[in-house]
Amino acid sequence: MMTDPIADMLTRIRNALAVRHEWVSAPSSKVKVAIAKLLKDEGFIEGYEVVRDGAKSLLRIRIRYLEGKQSAINGLRRMSKPGLRVYVGKREVPRMYGGRGISVVSTSRGIMTGQEAWRLGLGGELLCYVW
Repeated sequence: MMTDPIADMLTRIRNALAVRHEWVSAPSSKVKVAIAKLLKDEGFIEGYEVVRDGAKSLLRIRIRYLEGKQSAINGLRRMSKPGLRVYVGKREVPRMYGGRGISVVSTSRGIMTGQEAWRLGLGGELLCYVW
């Protein structure tokens, strides 16, 4: 049994980047799809799709590579974990690497970037950093 599915998805992406895979698959959930949508909107991945396989559904993520096989994602870091939740207030939402990366925050209005949460004056659970 998996205790942290978001960390599992981030690790699968990190491993796929290390061996230059074009696609990566992970078990699907609403939170993972929301994070994938955010990564696509911010230009870190090319796209994603949810594939039904009987009763299960898989999230397939297409990794974006720049010229010279350089990945658009340089790093991923899980912040809030099941054993230690990390919450930030509306004035404490971090901006990652001077705007070159994003922080992913789960707010009462859904999952959004830290910059968007800061603009709306919302705090929440700091899920991860992507740069």
